[in-house]
Amino acid sequence: MSHRTRGVVASCAVLLVAAGCSSTPPAIDAPRMDDATASACRDLVAALPQELAGRERVEATGDTAYGAAWGDPAIVLTCGVGQPAGFSATSTCVQVDGTGWFVPDDVLLSSDETLDVTTTELNFRPRVELVIPGDYRPNGFTNSIGEVGKLVVQHLTKVGRCK
Repeated sequence: MSHRTRGVVASCAVLLVAAGCSSTPPAIDAPRMDDATASACRDLVAALPQELAGRERVEATGDTAYGAAWGDPAIVLTCGVGQPAGFSATSTCVQVDGTGWFVPDDVLLSSDETLDVTTTELNFRPRVELVIPGDYRPNGFTNSIGEVGKLVVQHLTKVGRCK
């Protein structure tokens, strides 16, 4: 093989590899948790669907026993998270079938439907966080919390009601 032919072959190989990689896999970054919380999160994650809000489940990296991802850009679920920044006793939650999802006011009150949504379920423990890319709004938000909410009710412990 000539030097020129090797260069063309190498260039084609690089292009094929690049074409096959749409983006970096999303990372699940779960916090440290006690044994009971970790067990409840693993049970929830094991029950998660292969499709969420019309998006297929995708490979993720990191703490995959405690979360999952769907689509590209990815909807990312993480179980075992802490109380979200900005939440207070007077915060508003989106109520869906017994679940209460906190959405920060800067997103909840915005008319910009392209904003990513980080929402945390607060009626059950352990807490579950969903990050939903703005690309999927508004239906991706309502469909995601509705589908995940059913599993939260089945697998986690109700502790109160977020209003």
